[in-house]
Amino acid sequence: MNVAAERVQAATRDRILVVDDDPGFSEVVDLLLSGAGYRTEMKSTVRDALKAMHTGSVDLVITDLKLPDATGLDAIRAVREIDADVPIILMTSYSSVESAVEALRSGALDYVIKPFNNDAFLFTIDRALNERRMRRENALLRRHLRKAWAEHRIVGESQGMQRVVELARRVAPSDANVLILGESGTGKELVARMIHRASGRGDGPFVALNCGAIPSELLESELFGHEKGAYTGATQASEGLIREAHGGTLFLDEISELAPALQVKLLRVLQDREVRPVGGRQIHQVDVRFLAASNRDLKALMDAGQFRADLFYRLNVINIHVPPLRDRGDDVMRLAAHFIEGYGRKLGKRIAGMTPDLAAFLAQHPWPGNVRELENLIERAVILADSDQISLREIAETLPAPCQACVVPTMAETPLSVEDYIREVVTRFQGRYTEVELARALGIGRKALWVRRRQWGMPRPQRPVGGGERT
Repeated sequence: MNVAAERVQAATRDRILVVDDDPGFSEVVDLLLSGAGYRTEMKSTVRDALKAMHTGSVDLVITDLKLPDATGLDAIRAVREIDADVPIILMTSYSSVESAVEALRSGALDYVIKPFNNDAFLFTIDRALNERRMRRENALLRRHLRKAWAEHRIVGESQGMQRVVELARRVAPSDANVLILGESGTGKELVARMIHRASGRGDGPFVALNCGAIPSELLESELFGHEKGAYTGATQASEGLIREAHGGTLFLDEISELAPALQVKLLRVLQDREVRPVGGRQIHQVDVRFLAASNRDLKALMDAGQFRADLFYRLNVINIHVPPLRDRGDDVMRLAAHFIEGYGRKLGKRIAGMTPDLAAFLAQHPWPGNVRELENLIERAVILADSDQISLREIAETLPAPCQACVVPTMAETPLSVEDYIREVVTRFQGRYTEVELARALGIGRKALWVRRRQWGMPRPQRPVGGGERT
């Protein structure tokens, strides 16, 4: 296809509005632009041009400097009020630096002098339209990024998680391979999904595979596909997950569990972007972005000869480390609130929050299972809750004995007097929560608690003074 044909093909959807009161010149411009494949609309006054802009989208405005009802500069300002993004080219037979500068200040993209060279004129138009397309694509990408972040957002304001989110945001638009490291349950797949959705592949498939969940003898077929009859039980052909992810992203979780032979085959895919199914001869080209994750130290495995160095460096173009939940400070409570709201909505329950005993437990628990453990506990508590507050009672059976002892008994469950009961609760949880939270846990009003506390000479419940994140 030659240059002229390419221009015609690219321009067929572009609508150009030309404003000039010279019929002969307008006819020449109309023929030139139509021949180049553009849809043109010719107007002789600013008033008619503005009416035309209200009838449909205009991709480019070309206006003369001198017009019957206004100047071209007036036209530029009026067009800008209707469409602030449409590119405008000013043309005139009266060349002057002053008019050119004023045109650019008024919002014109470029400035041409009559008579002009046809090729140079078309080049100016092509450049203006390309710039408009780029602005639209960038705006679309920004909306896409915002949507992706909203749909797959990571809950957390700790410094560690903010670094994760910022790095994920920066690498998402590229096609670079990313290695995501962190303990089990920290949310590595969520980070991978964020990167995918915010990338140019966001509308393509996201295929996830846990390399440790499938026996090695089956994993090769799962990844690379197989031909019919390639092995016993292969009754039909399979394209494999790599080809299934064509045009999108393949997320390989627990990549450290990949057998050495499969590491070699995967390395070839990363290098050549080609896949050959098990038992097949045909080679298939693939366009896939690879994201990998591991809860193990891949460098240590590499030094021990258990993980290929060349595969590690291919995958480790960008490295993102997701911190464990115990190092994320107040993110524990933010995540808990997020899960309470989500599971409450899912189960049709109106859960307003949690009791202080549960809040104290969540803040001090070491979270060996990370975010996954927290989510499971909150889901259980919401399911079992019989009030609008979830408490430690709902998850006590799943906790070790020392934590079970932290459960606040209800007034009906204890033989203690009201005074002794409140004293015991205050003593047990002094410094962990506020008076408002204590009153809620006891099932009495704040004022009633205040009266009893003053009457019995008990100290005011108060969280310890101090800032910073808990680690």
